[in-house]
Amino acid sequence: MQVHKYDVVIIGAGGAGMRAAIEAGQRVRTAVLTKLYPTRSHTGAAQGGMCAALANVEEDNWEWHTFDTIKGGDYLVDQDSAEVMAKEAIEAVLDLEKMGLPFNRTPEGRIDQRRFGGHTRDHGKAPVRRSCYAADRTGHMILQTLYQNCVKHNVEFYNEYYVLDLVMVEDEDGVRRPAGVVSYDLATGDVHVFQAKSIIFASGGCGKIFKTTSNAHTLTGDGMAIALRNGIPLEDMEFVQFHPTGLAGLGILVSEAARGEGGILRNSDGERFMERYAPTIKDLAPRDIVARSMANEVREGRGCGPNKDYVLLDLTHLEPSHIDEKLPDITEFARTYLGVEPYTEPVPVFPTAHYAMGGIPTNIKAEVHANSEDIIPGLYAAGEVACVSVHGSNRLGTNSLLDINVFGKRAGMYAAEYAASADFLPVSDDAADETLALLNQIRNGEGTEKVGQLRKELQDVMDADMQVFRTEETIHNAVDKIVELEERYKSIQIQDKGKRFNLDLLEAVELGFLLELAKVMSVAALHRKESRGGHFREDYPDRDDANFMKHSMVYRDETTEMEGIKGLRFDTKPVTFTRYEPMERKY
Repeated sequence: MQVHKYDVVIIGAGGAGMRAAIEAGQRVRTAVLTKLYPTRSHTGAAQGGMCAALANVEEDNWEWHTFDTIKGGDYLVDQDSAEVMAKEAIEAVLDLEKMGLPFNRTPEGRIDQRRFGGHTRDHGKAPVRRSCYAADRTGHMILQTLYQNCVKHNVEFYNEYYVLDLVMVEDEDGVRRPAGVVSYDLATGDVHVFQAKSIIFASGGCGKIFKTTSNAHTLTGDGMAIALRNGIPLEDMEFVQFHPTGLAGLGILVSEAARGEGGILRNSDGERFMERYAPTIKDLAPRDIVARSMANEVREGRGCGPNKDYVLLDLTHLEPSHIDEKLPDITEFARTYLGVEPYTEPVPVFPTAHYAMGGIPTNIKAEVHANSEDIIPGLYAAGEVACVSVHGSNRLGTNSLLDINVFGKRAGMYAAEYAASADFLPVSDDAADETLALLNQIRNGEGTEKVGQLRKELQDVMDADMQVFRTEETIHNAVDKIVELEERYKSIQIQDKGKRFNLDLLEAVELGFLLELAKVMSVAALHRKESRGGHFREDYPDRDDANFMKHSMVYRDETTEMEGIKGLRFDTKPVTFTRYEPMERKY
């Protein structure tokens, strides 16, 4: 076991991790551990933009942005978080511009802005141009820019180091604090312990719980599951965003920017059906509304194609030169993966699992909560792995790239500030024993179950029973299957028994994370007997503020059983209100 010492250790090198590294790396000795080469992180797949009330194209202000975020999240948003994000959005965009990010420009040379779903002026009266963008590859540009600046500030990267555990110890005051992390070096198969004063989780989401997803294969919820296994609750895990426009049958993302530039959703009758569901802003309604509307069109027999299982995104009325300038990548995806020419043919699309609104609970300083009240000193989280609850039950488009920059920056600043005055906690010689035992158990397993088959069955049941529409019956179906798969997981066998570049071994570990998170997600969905944002219960179709205006908190607890499910404990946390009272969510 090799031991390294850093003031701050950051888990993940996507947008949140590298933005944190830029802040921490200029203040204290910082290391970034990442399972991928940094510029391959999933932030690079984000297409449409990063919103900020710059008012470069039309009148706008941060209060309208705050209101849209809260309303879009169906009032489950912690309003102090939304205010921080909307206020600091402007500085976040300008920071990236100063770092060298090549935003699209207006004729006057300002950062250009375009429309995105749910973003309005005058508290919902009309759409507003708020999204700052670099064609339809904004996330890619952010990732490259942040990486260049990390190199500039001499941030130390440990690439292809899979973090598999968090070392928590009690300090002299009896407070549980992080002392380090345990990681697996893919190139050698060796286990390394990184001792740190502050630790930041920035490890991304868990979209691979689902079969149809826009997420990369690496998004297996590692950070969330590691936190859960170390006694930290997960907040609002029932809320998963299904992006309306994934390429039909594949889930590959077609950015909301396509609708922001004038794309129209049509059913088999050629009808612009969103006029019925959201008369004011139509195709630019929040994603949960558009996704359910699309799924409903298909269920009611107005789907397209031989199986009537998708709708169409129509760009044919736009000038080809406009498409090439503003949407070059996504139109190329349609040509490459579906053989469709967007100049002349509408693109087949259907909702795809895209973003987890829930995660590790944090406050506006990115400090991790041990429960509904207490924080864990020295532990931070930012990005999709975290739930500062700035997205509530439904994230608005472009708020994710904003979230990672605002709260990534805050995580880096506050983690470095804490590390500057804290001491290292001792890491025992057996700190990696549990991780080594897990790896050896999987490597030497002689069962008959295959990781790929179990993962497929998990993803199939989650797609069938926990996607856009849910009921108590379908959720129980999912839970029963997950419990069965957990039992079968004990009998897995992998083919590769070696140490170097053993992805077979790591995919088996990741499957354990996915199973645990799928169960948490399903349990939280069972308890929320209402429909709100990305969580739609057909047996409880209305929002119920009287009983469910509160955050879900799920803990790992082997002593409890609820709804017939062992090993998890359910609790709640109040929503933070400042000035916006819940109202009917009309668009």
